[in-house]
Amino acid sequence: MNANDLPTDLQSLFEGQRAAFAAAPYSPWEARANRLRRLLDLVRDNEAAIKQTIDQDFGGRPAIETDVAEIWPSLEEIKGALRHGRGWMKPRRAGVGKWFLPASGRVMPQPLGVVGILVPWNYPLYLAIGPMAAALAAGNRVMVKLSEASPVFAGCFQALCAKAFGADEVAVITGGPDVAAQFSALPFDHLLFTGSTTIGRHVMGAAARNLTPVTLELGGKSPTVISPEYPMEHAVQRILAGKLMNAGQTCIAPDYVLLPRARIDEFVSQARRQTRAMVPGGLADPGYCSVVNDRQYQRLTRDLDEAVARGSRAEVLFDDAARDDARHRLAPTLLIDPPADSGVMRDEIFGPVLPLVGYGHIDEALAYIKARPRPLALYWFDHDRQRVARAMEETHAGGVCVNETLLHVAQESMPFGGVGPSGMGHYHGHWGFATFSKMKPIFQQSRLNGMKLFLPPYSPLARRVLGLMKRF
Repeated sequence: MNANDLPTDLQSLFEGQRAAFAAAPYSPWEARANRLRRLLDLVRDNEAAIKQTIDQDFGGRPAIETDVAEIWPSLEEIKGALRHGRGWMKPRRAGVGKWFLPASGRVMPQPLGVVGILVPWNYPLYLAIGPMAAALAAGNRVMVKLSEASPVFAGCFQALCAKAFGADEVAVITGGPDVAAQFSALPFDHLLFTGSTTIGRHVMGAAARNLTPVTLELGGKSPTVISPEYPMEHAVQRILAGKLMNAGQTCIAPDYVLLPRARIDEFVSQARRQTRAMVPGGLADPGYCSVVNDRQYQRLTRDLDEAVARGSRAEVLFDDAARDDARHRLAPTLLIDPPADSGVMRDEIFGPVLPLVGYGHIDEALAYIKARPRPLALYWFDHDRQRVARAMEETHAGGVCVNETLLHVAQESMPFGGVGPSGMGHYHGHWGFATFSKMKPIFQQSRLNGMKLFLPPYSPLARRVLGLMKRF
């Protein structure tokens, strides 16, 4: 089947997947592994096309970034599911209370049915493949809605999936916000959305009408803290590595930096030196990513201009130019102490603009973070173990890196997800398998049991036994 043969009516496509699931509600591992291997081959065999189409959508994205941030982690996620999935799906023994012995218990992972996945534009392959792999390993059927902001990739991926899968196994949907709204309103057995907090509220509202459980991977303003004594050169290197990836268009990119006020100029100097070493060609460097479209570019430049107009000092980190409007390329720019109510400090930046906020004592940095909505990521640069432990205990974030940025997302054995305004639920590795499964508890009564004792009318013996149970 090719992409043009896919049903255009979302409801009929959904019903087709639901009927296929009803006909085989607990697929054996061999069937699940077959789908995962087809997904693996889809990525491996079409790397060049995937890189090319994503590059077209961005108007210039380095192939190495697509390799590092999309193709490699997608392959790892699928290979991890193939390696561990058979074990994940085995029922686990579960203990029963001592008063219920010799009964037994177990937990059986059961496929949910039809899973919906809403994918954003910034990492369109990885943020589709990651949840797809988990949902397929768990034995589900999958419908995927790709972003209209990555139309070239969306068309390519839709065609590839239509060749690799039947529409009752995996179906890829394209289209604009109206299609996304219709998609969110389908009565999925689970719906996963990755994107902005604003759109996440709409998705959750649509899902609530069907009591569809949701996993929301949102974003927010992920803070970075540099402790007073931490080596600035290393901190700046790792912060820029996280910020310049995809030109900052990453939900877990460092959004702003809290650092000792007396070391701001040191940060600026190191950032200028390291940026020019990392991206020597400036705006024209083929290793630097463009902003995805005019809408996002205008938003970024508007917020940047507002902060400068309101007195924030801007430090452009490229030599050649600050902007290339025609190609939507924006130089990495530091903003020193922008107003707290400005756009760059109010909303997630999602671009190569990095505010620096000075503090006098580390307590100020902790208070600043705790006073704001809980972020998707926190980056803490510090060699003082007690201070790190305190920060981990006092702050909330979806995930944390200590003395690093971004890399927590690449750990298959660790859950990925937000908290509060930055999202709910987890996936990656076994955590994704569990998200797309019902961990069904099964209590199995033994032939020999004392339950008759507690049938009404309740005897004096039943009351004495209950008294004994309450004491021990």
